[in-house]
Amino acid sequence: MPASPYLTSLRERVGHDLLLLPAVSAVIRDDRGRVLLARSHGDEQWALIGGGLEPGEEPATAIVREIREELGVDATVDRIIGVYGGERMFITYPNGDRCAYVTAAYECRLGSDSFTLEEDELADVAWFMREDLRSLAAQPYVVPILTDAGLYD
Repeated sequence: MPASPYLTSLRERVGHDLLLLPAVSAVIRDDRGRVLLARSHGDEQWALIGGGLEPGEEPATAIVREIREELGVDATVDRIIGVYGGERMFITYPNGDRCAYVTAAYECRLGSDSFTLEEDELADVAWFMREDLRSLAAQPYVVPILTDAGLYD
């Protein structure tokens, strides 16, 4: 999904400078206890489904929207896991844009396991068992969220 009009207007004013942005992340589990992770184009590290909030948007509403946009399915929010920030949440995009995110992580369930990936954003998604998570190359922010969700020790 391309940048929102709000973010685009900010970037027109500040260029590639660091922006502090609110975001949401989803810990999506299935009935077998697996967790769903995704990889973006050009990034070999696994991440959680998620994205930025729009002005005036409630975080729980935003994560349902992000799941629908990225996976093409409806979701239910079960609970908030926690709120995360700090250096793990800094990212520099290929175009040079720098962001520091503060993300609210939610445990979610999907209405269907038949995905239609947002091809401009996601290269791949896969389900992983808890015991497989330690061996994955994941974005730095993923481990503390999965630890708090009880999936990583």
